[in-house]
Amino acid sequence: MNPSAILKKPLITEKATLLKGTSNAVSFQVDRRAKKKQIQEAVEKLFKVKVVGVRTMIIAGKVKRRGRTVGLRPGWKKAIVTLKEGDKIEFFEGV
Repeated sequence: MNPSAILKKPLITEKATLLKGTSNAVSFQVDRRAKKKQIQEAVEKLFKVKVVGVRTMIIAGKVKRRGRTVGLRPGWKKAIVTLKEGDKIEFFEGV
């Protein structure tokens, strides 16, 4: 897999912003088949930073209803990447 196919998009949420400020960690939505080592190499290659650790979790899809019709949103994989002290990734600069 190439690095841009592994990392789908960054997660910009309140919790992710707090993690970025307190423990220098960045969250990404990643491909479900990606392993921790592949995620680490993709982040290091794309953003030119040193990764200290990677934590992954699979988020289950939510059940949604519209009237009588019941559907299921797809599940996805989330990765929290801890960066070396001094390294950072900026998604929105100057905001």
